Amino acid sequence: MSHVFTDVPGGVTAPKGFRASGVHCGIRKNTEKKDLALIVADCECAAAAVYTTNLVQAAPIAVTRRHLLNGRARAILANSGNANACAADGEENALRVCAAAAKELNIPAEDIIVNSTGVIGQRLPIERIEAAMPELAAALDAGHGGADAAARAIMTTDTVKKEIAVTFELGGVNVTLGAIAKGSGMVRPNMATVLVFFTTDCAVSPGLLNDALSDAVKVSLNRVSVDGDTSTNDMAAILASGMAGNKLIGAKNGDYEIFRAALTHTATRLAKELARDGEGATKLVVCRVSGADDEQTAERLSMSVTSSSLVKAAMFGADANWGREMCAMGYAGARFDPSRVSISFSSGNGEVAVCQNGCGLDFDEDKAKLVLSGKEILIDISIGRGTASAETYGCDLTYDYVRINGEYRS
Repeated sequence: MSHVFTDVPGGVTAPKGFRASGVHCGIRKNTEKKDLALIVADCECAAAAVYTTNLVQAAPIAVTRRHLLNGRARAILANSGNANACAADGEENALRVCAAAAKELNIPAEDIIVNSTGVIGQRLPIERIEAAMPELAAALDAGHGGADAAARAIMTTDTVKKEIAVTFELGGVNVTLGAIAKGSGMVRPNMATVLVFFTTDCAVSPGLLNDALSDAVKVSLNRVSVDGDTSTNDMAAILASGMAGNKLIGAKNGDYEIFRAALTHTATRLAKELARDGEGATKLVVCRVSGADDEQTAERLSMSVTSSSLVKAAMFGADANWGREMCAMGYAGARFDPSRVSISFSSGNGEVAVCQNGCGLDFDEDKAKLVLSGKEILIDISIGRGTASAETYGCDLTYDYVRINGEYRS
């Protein structure tokens, strides 16, 4: 079933009952870059989060897990420039961050979702964060300015902010969902691969909110790969204020399916923006695998293609070397018949078929280069078996990726 989701301005402050802010507190050397973000709800919210599967996890992950045991929260606080991972006093400092915010907001520290992103292994400059907390709280704004400031404060090597808000209808009531995200490098499936913070004024129970978030992440943010590295700090979190006034979603009914679809729609659009803004990237690369027996097979094959360094390099060079896609599928660990595979490339510059029934086709190399010179490339692969399909999202691999990561701490 298709649903109507209408874009609206405002990001995480578009839903009813939310304010946000972002300031420079001194973690980052560049004083023009904000490095501390805050999102606050006017009431207690249903809350949920999913986390990195990396065994090396930043201290804020442990703190947030405990804070969300009751499925409730009131605020999200995040800094950039320092990951607070593998760092001295890590968990103590994550708790101090929550305590400082709680004091200014007059809420329990346990109602705060906390996270950090940036350099691993360095002590969090907690004193600078504590000193900036009054300014951060005073700057809270229910308008788009607050959402914009928060979105910019969580950016690290991102070149553009990532923000979205949509409205949709539940039982005759307009409901809004907003989100901000950061992610450019260390992006690979196994949770959300980035920091993503959702807000909504939908009334939904904590358990179903968690289910909807988990389901949405699996088919969107978990299908992004920039460089094959899963971060120590990855988190996707959501606050639901219930202030839209819809009937509480307490069962997996039609309203739940619409809400889950809205969350998936929003997360998928963010996933594409994260891939598009991969470190050093010049192109968004989408791989669609169809004709599979089941979605898991299609996803595994597709993810192997978008994660392949050789495929990424070919996309950068606009080289229609389709054997790299075939090779990547061959080591994906999913069963398929190579003799039934067809592959084509398309972009805003046209389309070119390069493989049919496992064998190469004669094609115009100049046309193929033109197609692969587009800013958004679709690698369309059919494996000729069933009806299931899946899309994954990646980017090209460029010289700038090495430069950016070689100079990350400078």
